Parts: sequence; structure tokens; C-alpha cells
Amino acid sequence: MDTTDHVLIVDDDRGIRELIAGYLEKNGMRVTLAANGRQMHAALEHGAPDLIVLDLMMPGEDGLVLCRELRASKFRSVPVLMLTARNEEADRILGLEMGADDYLPKPFAVRELLARIRAVLRRARMLPPGMQVSESSQMLGFGDWRLDTTARHLLDAEGTMVALSGAEYRLLRVFLDHPQRVLTRDQLLNLTQGRQADQFDRSIDLMVSRLRQRLRDEAREPRYIKTLRSEGYVFSAAVNVIEDEQ
Repeated sequence: MDTTDHVLIVDDDRGIRELIAGYLEKNGMRVTLAANGRQMHAALEHGAPDLIVLDLMMPGEDGLVLCRELRASKFRSVPVLMLTARNEEADRILGLEMGADDYLPKPFAVRELLARIRAVLRRARMLPPGMQVSESSQMLGFGDWRLDTTARHLLDAEGTMVALSGAEYRLLRVFLDHPQRVLTRDQLLNLTQGRQADQFDRSIDLMVSRLRQRLRDEAREPRYIKTLRSEGYVFSAAVNVIEDEQ
């Protein structure tokens, strides 16, 4: 049985594709190359890779569109590491919102890319079963909300659906798996994206802010996600599994 990690690289720059492929292959990985979305989908017809390296800025369908398509397809659980040509916080957050598991700004060192790939793969394989899409639906209840862990959306007290981005779902799921526990920013990054925080990385703070908006949770007097100064965040509500009513 072949246990070699298979990485699909999607980038319109041939030089970058070949550079990454050569380095990953030297480090024992199997690599498939695609220059655009059409070639990516063609490659996926032969089976799911272990991870996709996806360029953000491409002509035609860019990385954000392709990532959103992946998360709405049968390949939604395949980890995605997004490459961006601009080291802007908005680009990182947008990529994470579309469902990317991590990002790396260009230019980058291939050694760092390999380290990020290994970290994302390691994190994905360590996720508890509930963090993966499963055949059986599980509903988690907290406060006035319910989370459908298969469809990955919220239901409010009236049963109205609130759609979540991939990044929002992963962050909320981590909070629900660790209620009443203080989670540092480093821990949240590691649990949701499989990496450590950079010195000025504020992506977790921004994602918490977005998640609070979804939950209609006031930052000044939060009911669900509380900020502990110099420590991190804690999900303060009780969480329970709702049995199937059928």
C-alpha cells in the first residue's frame, strides 16, 4: 500500500510549479501539477490528493473561487494551503474564510512550504472524528444555537440557518470541543490551521470577531466567547449533544 503523501500544486506560474514539485519529490512526496482550475478538476477525477497547494492570484478562476468550489464538493475535507502574492491581512482572512487551512505569502522558501505542508497534514490527521465530515449527522447545542456538524451550518432558536465559512466552522468547532477552557491564540491557530502564530499575526482575533457576529455575541458583554486579557479566549456556554429526534 502506497503511503507516500500526494500533493496537488495549482499555480499558473510554471517556474513555481516545477520548483515546488522538485523540492517536494526530493523529500519523498508524490506531486501532480495543474496550471489552472480546469487542470485541477481533471487531476481530481483520478482521486483526492492528501493536500492541495493553491495559488490565490490566477487568471480566470482564482484561488478563492477554486477553494470555495472545493469546499462545496466531495473534496471538501482535502486540506488546502493557499499561496498569496501579497502579504496583506485581508487576503489571508479571505483565504481562510473560503476554506483554506493555511496560507503562505510569496516569495517563500521551499523549506518553509514543506514545513507548512507537513504541519497541515499532521494537524488534519490528528483532528477528532467530529472535525471531519462524517456520514452520520451530529447536532451540538449551546445557548440559543445548534450546530449541524455535517452540513456545517448554524441554526438559531427559530431554526433559521446561518451559513459558516470553513474557517468560522473550524474555529467554532474547536470552541465547542473545549468549552470552559482558556485557549491561547497559539493553541487556536494550531488547532484550526496547524501552525504557530507570527509575531504580528491577528488572524485569530479577526476570525473570533467574525464568529461573534455570526453568533450575535456582543464583544463588550459576550455570552459565548469571552476574551481573557493576555491569555486568550474561553467559550463560556455549556455544550450538549442533541439526540436525533427521528
